[in-house]
Amino acid sequence: MELVVGRVVKSHGIRGELVVEVRTDSPEERFAPGTRLVGRTGRGRTATDRDVTIEAARQHSGRLLVHLAGVRDRDTADELRGMLLLVDSGSLPDPEDPDGFHDHQLVGLRVLDTAGTRLGEVTEIMHTPAGELLGIRLEDGSDALVPFVTEMVPTVDLEAGTCVIDPPEGLLDLGGS
Repeated sequence: MELVVGRVVKSHGIRGELVVEVRTDSPEERFAPGTRLVGRTGRGRTATDRDVTIEAARQHSGRLLVHLAGVRDRDTADELRGMLLLVDSGSLPDPEDPDGFHDHQLVGLRVLDTAGTRLGEVTEIMHTPAGELLGIRLEDGSDALVPFVTEMVPTVDLEAGTCVIDPPEGLLDLGGS
């Protein structure tokens, strides 16, 4: 399974640097010089993949600037706008923290309440300055966001494919329909 770790937003300067929207908790690892990623342009049947190698990466004004091997000018960089940068999930090490998870491990888990009633399914993990949120598609088709903290998500069982949530009263009632 391939995971998106970044998306090329636009070119920067005249030497082929790219502004990358980071979609990983470990940008220092994913964008380290020498790292090989898959670059995907287009969608669906028109998607085209190519191997890309990170030559350099640096922070600049709150953005990640990346230089890929072979991209030497602004015109070439402009052609890469919108390209997704992917990594094979099988190449990711297990988190060091026993209570840590990779996003792709959580997406698709069945969500249960503390009584074991199925509430829905995890559809996404949102990383915000205030912390992580589980995006959940509830059984009625509405969506809800639950803070991914032990008090509200006491159990994650990857082998069983479930996570148990204990949200405060009314939190799931705020999901849109």
